[in-house]
Amino acid sequence: RTGVTAILPHGGNLFQQKVPAGVFVLNGFGKATGLAQVVELGTLETPILLTNTLSAFRAADALVSYMLEQNPEIGVTTSTVNPVVGECNDGHLNDIQGRHVTVEMVRAALEGASSGPVQQGAVGAGTGMVCFGFKGGIGSASRRVDRYVLGALVLANFGRREDLLIHGVPVGRRLAHYPEPPAAPASGPADAQEPAPAAEQAPEVGDPDEPPPGSVMIVLATDAPLDARQLTRLARRGALGLARVGGSAANGSGDFVLAFSTANRTAHRADYPVRAVTLLRDDSAAMDDLFRAA
Repeated sequence: RTGVTAILPHGGNLFQQKVPAGVFVLNGFGKATGLAQVVELGTLETPILLTNTLSAFRAADALVSYMLEQNPEIGVTTSTVNPVVGECNDGHLNDIQGRHVTVEMVRAALEGASSGPVQQGAVGAGTGMVCFGFKGGIGSASRRVDRYVLGALVLANFGRREDLLIHGVPVGRRLAHYPEPPAAPASGPADAQEPAPAAEQAPEVGDPDEPPPGSVMIVLATDAPLDARQLTRLARRGALGLARVGGSAANGSGDFVLAFSTANRTAHRADYPVRAVTLLRDDSAAMDDLFRAA
């Protein structure tokens, strides 16, 4: 009841042609790998893998092997590689201690990645995830902004049911006890056992001492020409989208946002110390629209 999801920013050699990236950590209770170097250097040089918490390190090792096959000079005549793996705890549905993710599963995800519609739901890393007390998993959405596109892929595994918001409506409060438990046997007159209409019953909230499940990994991808600083700003806005559906970044929830652009790739080696790039202006209308879309 677990799996792996792979995101390839482009179909070429990512180590040789890195893409700009930015990271925002809303709540750092997580075991994601590789994010510190992305923050420092502002580039992504491997595919992004998503999986369960205790398999993140096995997935990272498999990703390193995959990159070494493509680039045998890594660690010998050039720098080492920075594998990026995000994770969520699927232990509610999955035997997480078994660490069932294998090298073959990672390779299948990497080699099976393709352009076009994204598989969603209980697939890949989303297989064992739970969100707001319902079945969670992989979700995706995209927006066209000017002549650019911004896409989001979310590994959703967070939130108490009563916190769920849909278009600002606290739907989760009405669904907090769904499915309803069986009725208790009658012990008095029949008319005394009639339940109050649902609309008149004030839903109770969950045990305040019980931590909500975590976590969430949000990946934002765009073809807009943004640098690492701008992508970090974009990643912060992803957390606002999380709040709009009822996410609260609970203590035990690892909430991470990684944003990258497919424009302005950086060569691993270059003949010149300076390069010219085209960037979207911070004060452009398109930048604000990208923020809204995130």
